[in-house]
Amino acid sequence: MPNQLVKPIHTSMLKASLPRRDRHPSGADYIAATRKLKKARTICVVGHKNPDADAIGSICALLGAIEQLGNKGIGVIGQREPIDPGLLGIPRAQGIRCVEKMPDCDLIVVVDCGGLGRTGTLQPEVIADPSKVILVDHHASNRGFAGINLLDYQAESTTTVLHEWFRYLGVDIDDRMAHALYAGLATDTGGFRWGRPQMHEFAQELVAHDLDIRRISSELFDGGSVADLKMLGNVLADLRLLTAGKWRVLIAMANHDRIEGHPVGAVEKIAETVRGMSEADLVVVPKEYQPGDWAVSLRSDALDVSMLARTLGGGGHVRSAGYSTFGTEDHVIAEVLAAIAHVE
Repeated sequence: MPNQLVKPIHTSMLKASLPRRDRHPSGADYIAATRKLKKARTICVVGHKNPDADAIGSICALLGAIEQLGNKGIGVIGQREPIDPGLLGIPRAQGIRCVEKMPDCDLIVVVDCGGLGRTGTLQPEVIADPSKVILVDHHASNRGFAGINLLDYQAESTTTVLHEWFRYLGVDIDDRMAHALYAGLATDTGGFRWGRPQMHEFAQELVAHDLDIRRISSELFDGGSVADLKMLGNVLADLRLLTAGKWRVLIAMANHDRIEGHPVGAVEKIAETVRGMSEADLVVVPKEYQPGDWAVSLRSDALDVSMLARTLGGGGHVRSAGYSTFGTEDHVIAEVLAAIAHVE
């Protein structure tokens, strides 16, 4: 694939891309979403491509709520590749379909997609008629693309937003739904290492459903094979500490030759392994899942990576974000360093 030109990024673009940080759904938003969902007979619940536990947990919890209401729910991911086996322990996850086209349904509920592009192969159906779409998300870069947007930038996870919506829906959280909600909360807080004090109250409510948190945590955070560990070692052996503007940037290149054949879950753990290094302000992990096709993870405790990711066509959280890009390894590095250099 030919190299691409790195477009100049100006500080004004970074500032303009920053959405309001205090956004949260109003009671009227929840009521409108509740009415729309209850009227639908068949509901497709869409999570983001290369799903994590918050996406899968959100789908599964909402499917449980839909079932209680007497409606039909279908969980889907817009990709050809199967879901990471490490996520299949979440109740109802094994019934989620990986598809190229949206099944027939009256309503689409998109969960945990920080941007329209995260819906993968289902994007054309999602944007065809926004009035048929409800979006539930917590990513700080998400400005909404649905008819009804339940966006809470302060929420730790999308399962946290769903928890509030369930109050309006009038459904009871059963043990299986509690497991799904807990999976999303636990992973998106890094095992409860960051978040608001009330996240612990939410977790306590869920654990009261007699959850086996030791087993759930092991499924979500542990596991992997010797081969996965060797892959991680190969990536770590090529760590690069570079400078972009006033920022120190640690780059962990997960190119295709290194990660081919390894599960998505093992590859996604790279970013959490290297984040927080004292020598760096920002961690960048480019992952080449297909030759020339990169998913780039950004992690930092020093700057707002959701704003940075948005300038590069992605999005995410203030401290954890990402974007997709195409090109050679040199292009990917030059592109992200150019963007970082303009961050004040």
